[in-house]
Amino acid sequence: MAQPPAYRPLSPHLSVYKLPLTALLSIGHRATGIVNSLALVIITWTLAGAAGPADSFGFIGAIMQSWFGKLMMFGFTVTLYYHLCNGIRHLFWDTGYGFELEAANKSAKMTLFAAGFLSVVTWLVALA
Repeated sequence: MAQPPAYRPLSPHLSVYKLPLTALLSIGHRATGIVNSLALVIITWTLAGAAGPADSFGFIGAIMQSWFGKLMMFGFTVTLYYHLCNGIRHLFWDTGYGFELEAANKSAKMTLFAAGFLSVVTWLVALA
């Protein structure tokens, strides 16, 4: 009976391969879903504090009005629009459109552009 080798060769890992843009967007879609769920908890906390007495809004209001709070809200806006645009992209896929490689890459780039554009426009309108 032959002896097994002292080691087993490993399959190539993610560090060897470059993931395509569509795969990265799929991972991002799942991550933004989690981030949006956590952000909605913070927004609910803020609204609950605003609905209560003035003392209860002090702490969370100070955080949300700081540069860090505004950065968090901008990040939430980006993730929300990204998740929305990528969800629309998936709806087209559900109907059978956009599976070709060129169409999938084009829709991936359009998703990223639309999410960034909508986020910037939302904040420009909000700050005006």
